[in-house]
Amino acid sequence: MTKRYVYLEDFVVGEVIELGGRSVSREEIVEFARRYDPQPFHVDEGAAKASIFGGLIASGWHTASMFMRLFVDRVLAGGATLGSPGIDEIRWPRPVRPGDTLTARVTVLESAPSRSKPDRGHVRIRYEVSNQAGETVMTMVGVSLYRRRPAP
Repeated sequence: MTKRYVYLEDFVVGEVIELGGRSVSREEIVEFARRYDPQPFHVDEGAAKASIFGGLIASGWHTASMFMRLFVDRVLAGGATLGSPGIDEIRWPRPVRPGDTLTARVTVLESAPSRSKPDRGHVRIRYEVSNQAGETVMTMVGVSLYRRRPAP
């Protein structure tokens, strides 16, 4: 049975949660970029080939969005999440290319109740996304807020 992450108390420091994966197509890369990040190396094959990337690549924000879908499906859906106050750090060390299959995982760095609001707390998490070759394509460190488990 897959562990459920509903309340703050369900997150254990040091725990690694595998989120599964998904593939990305050329069409999806271009569609996302045309709408949200229309830089030439995301939308134009010729310009992308002439760029430092040598071909079409996904927007980093597209990579982050694909990660977010995996995170919602595996961790946040059905949970007592209260959103996030933000990301402390985000990096894209390698580009995502058409046909790549991305896998994601998160590591719980910290889990603590709020000092001022006893019904909630925060979870600090390291997020990692890799391609099919095992190369890291995105890392983030951020905080999520969760309700605490109600007293019986």
